[in-house]
Amino acid sequence: MGTQQFILRRLIQMIISIFVVATVIFFMFRLLPGDPTTAMIEPGWSQEATQMLIERFGLDRPLHEQYFHYLVNLFQLDFGYSFHYSSPVSSVIGAKIGNTLILMLSAMIVAYVIGILGGVLMAWYRGSKLETFGISAALIFRALPPFFVGMLFIMLFSFHLGWLPHSGMRTAGYVAEGALDRFFNLDFLRHLILPMTVSALYFLAQPLLIMRNTMMEVMGEDFVEMADAKGLKKVRIMYVHAARNALLPVVTQGALFLGMAVGGQVLIEYVFGWPGLGEEIVLAAQRHDYPVAQASFLMMASLVMLMNFLADLLYGYLDPRVVYN
Repeated sequence: MGTQQFILRRLIQMIISIFVVATVIFFMFRLLPGDPTTAMIEPGWSQEATQMLIERFGLDRPLHEQYFHYLVNLFQLDFGYSFHYSSPVSSVIGAKIGNTLILMLSAMIVAYVIGILGGVLMAWYRGSKLETFGISAALIFRALPPFFVGMLFIMLFSFHLGWLPHSGMRTAGYVAEGALDRFFNLDFLRHLILPMTVSALYFLAQPLLIMRNTMMEVMGEDFVEMADAKGLKKVRIMYVHAARNALLPVVTQGALFLGMAVGGQVLIEYVFGWPGLGEEIVLAAQRHDYPVAQASFLMMASLVMLMNFLADLLYGYLDPRVVYN
């Protein structure tokens, strides 16, 4: 099968998968107990006003009609109106997704830089205490729930030592002087450090172990032994010759990692009060704000599928030996 046929087949699979995910999400939230209009009804509202509110959001229609209307709007990229904010869902999510991407990309860069450099060292000094400690630490942080690690970091660095703020993106009352000043300032950096560190520690194990295992395979190749026989420095052999050839699985896995990392930010954002998409998902579920929750989950699922697809294409581009079938 050629590349074009592979891309076409994968695109069709993605469309079908997105349709299935959208259907499951729609009915899943409708099965939850509670009335989504409760949070919107003000004390003293009349029965007529309440009924008008229900009709406004289409909650008086039969379930199959709501589902059909939902699919039609989804096809037009219309995610509806938020029950809580009474504004388009796209504007609610659009205001949050940027904050999530900043946190996610920062954590990913830190995790991959430390993971790649550390994986090379552990493979080169395999069997040493450095390897044992590094792998054990990475697996421990991967196994611990991120919200638990986050609370420990808040207790230590915020409440006990007082070094860093424990929540939010900016200090209350801070006014940005321009678009760049919103993120490129010391106050924002201090708020970013804790959630970014917890997130990076949680995702560190993946690039670290992939790089270590790939390096151990590459180190048995003839070109590494030849470089060692020429008397080249160990650092040059590790990071110039061996690591360059071991990066392929780590780079291709990074595309999939990017999609998965968006979903992994949910608990971290909620613990640190980071105003991103993850925190909004939790709040939307608590408020029974179906449109916001549905659109957020669907966006995350679609991003994971897209990144998986791009990872397959990237692998074939970097390694010509890959044959699509």
